[in-house]
Order: sequence, then structure tokens, then C-alpha cells
Amino acid sequence: MIPGQFDYVRPGSLDETLQILKDREGEAKLLSGGYSLLPLIKLRLAQPGLLVDLRDVSGLDGITETDDYLRIGAKATHRQIHEAPIVRDTYLLLHDVAAVIGDPQVRNWGTIGGSVAHADPASDWPAVLLAARATIICRSQAGERAIAAREFFVDTFQTAIEPTEVLTEIRIPHRSRGAGGAYEKLERKVGDFATVAVAAIVRLGSDGRIEGAGIGVTGVAEAPFAATDAEEVLTGNAPSDALFRHAGLAAGAQSRPAGDVRGPVEYKRAMAAEMTLRALRRATERALAYA
Repeated sequence: MIPGQFDYVRPGSLDETLQILKDREGEAKLLSGGYSLLPLIKLRLAQPGLLVDLRDVSGLDGITETDDYLRIGAKATHRQIHEAPIVRDTYLLLHDVAAVIGDPQVRNWGTIGGSVAHADPASDWPAVLLAARATIICRSQAGERAIAAREFFVDTFQTAIEPTEVLTEIRIPHRSRGAGGAYEKLERKVGDFATVAVAAIVRLGSDGRIEGAGIGVTGVAEAPFAATDAEEVLTGNAPSDALFRHAGLAAGAQSRPAGDVRGPVEYKRAMAAEMTLRALRRATERALAYA
């Protein structure tokens, strides 16, 4: 199909971008990597009055660690994240995810901010941010706003971003000793969106029991979600396959899949349970290695 008509601007700074969003409130769509938005425009599933290209806006692609957070700029590409030494050496969950998004072309151009803001119900990054209890930073002319990931993903392709805001940064809590994370993804073919995928983080206490856990699930509901019932199953207990299976069943029961070409409802629930089990196993192995 041929896209509908729209205006196009390419601001040179974040301040200029924010002014444009204020002036054209409700009409504008931000373009970063473009791998999520452009197909929708081509199919007329999205028809913005104005396309705001962020290509020339600098300073939004850094990856740095502080005492409290790993800070990832919204324009950091999936490839940048995958190849960043701090991610490769310490944040293995992020390294896992960045390696399985799309294909090399998508990873070279697609950005974490674009993926998170687009909020496809089967995309990869949201599950990780939910499991990690990350914070999403948005900026408008009124200032900066910090949104908890667990309050950010509202519905299918809907987030808590306001029309006059730009997502500028992701903040992931600093990895502590005794903590490990892993990502397990089921897909029909390499590069596809997830049929179901699970990000899991396990934090072990000094007694070897699970002191805290985070589980994010994508592909089996109208929006990515935190499997809070499964997290409750885990907390305070000693890690074991039986415990992980119990948590997996809880995650599967909390899912709300729709039957489609990727499989019927009961299959997807079963796979949500299985991917949770696998992610918890690997996350715990990494937590023990990092104790």
C-alpha cells in the first residue's frame, strides 16, 4: 500500500524536538530506527500528520553504569547494547535479548527506545524491563518524568508516554552479587516476533534461598506483563526444578493468549510455563556463579 500524506521534519536537537511536539500535539510520531513505525505507516495502520525524524538528535545513545543503574540512551541500537563491554561482562540478560531481536539489519538500525515506545505485545525489550523493574525516563518541555516499567505498558501498542514527551533513557537497577538473569524465547523462525518469551531475574540471599525475583512475559497477552503470581511462588524458597515448574504454571495461568497462526491458546499457555522454567533455571545458574 501507499502511505497517506504527512509532513516531515528532522530537528537538530532534543529541545527543538520538544518544541515541535508541543506545537503539533497529538499529530506527531517520532521516528528512530523505523523498523516498527514505517511498516504501520505503509499499511495505513498509523497515519501521523507529522513524522519527526530523530536521526540528528545527538546525546541519546550512551550506555553507562552508575552506582545505582545501568543507563541506556533511547537511541542506542540493539547491536550497540549487545556489543557494549559492560553489558557483555555483567548484564548477561540484556546481552541475551539483544542477540535475538530480528535480524542483523534490524539490530543495526533498531533502537531500544523505539521498541519500548512502540510497545508491540510480542516484542522483546518490554519483558526485560518488567523483570528488572526498570525505570523509563521521558522528557517534555515541562521537565523529566520517571515511569516505572510496571506502570508503562498500558495496552496493545499503548504506553504511558504523553504526546508531548520523548523517551530519552532506560535505567536498569545495578546488578548485585547473587543475582542472575536469563531470557528464553520461542519463535517460529529466526528473527520472528516471540510466540512467547520470558525474561527472569533471580536474586539469592546468603542462605541460598530466593530473596527476590522478577519475571516479564511477552507474546501471550494484549501487552507484555510481569508474572507477579510466579514471583510470589519463588520468593523465600530454595531454588529447585519443582519450584520453577510451579512458578511456570503460575505464569502460564496469568497469561491471556489469543489463538492465531503461532498456535492455540492452551499451547501458548503451556509454552509460557515452559519458557519460565527454562529462564529460571539459567538465571539461577548465573546467580550462583555471581555470588
